[in-house]
Amino acid sequence: MKGLLVDDDAVYAQVLQRSLQRRGLALRIAHDAAAALALVAAEAPDFALVDLKIGASSGLDLIAPLRAARADMQIVLVTGYASVATAVEAIKRGADNYLPKPVTAEALLRALQDEPAVEEVDTMTPLSRLEWEHIQQALHECAGNVSAAARLLGMHRRSLQRKLAKRPGPERNERN
Repeated sequence: MKGLLVDDDAVYAQVLQRSLQRRGLALRIAHDAAAALALVAAEAPDFALVDLKIGASSGLDLIAPLRAARADMQIVLVTGYASVATAVEAIKRGADNYLPKPVTAEALLRALQDEPAVEEVDTMTPLSRLEWEHIQQALHECAGNVSAAARLLGMHRRSLQRKLAKRPGPERNERN
């Protein structure tokens, strides 16, 4: 299987490329949208891993041209800024899957093989993560305007700014 990784972080891209090559996948790297589209036209990869933020542009805008270039290509949006709003938007635009960074090679392989992630039965999403996703959805609906999002959420603008400064960390068991 051959694929394309579109990410502006060169170190992350090289580490992921080596990790997937050890597992039998050939992965080409593009650091911007133009290079990605050129590689797709030249090589027609089986899958594409697209970062949400590619420099000043958005990986969401790259989904449609990739899908147009090859309709059967699997497109996975990978982001360090995961939220429900961007996940919904990515799927609406044609992405096959959406994964938060840092993502492991095993999680990527499961996503490419359409296997469900193995989860613990009694693990729930922490409240701080749910709150963060709700705030991100409100920000998305208000086009990034913090004051308008604060009004929508029924809170003071400064309170919202403090919450935005406290981005939740990776999921972990918080039953201590």
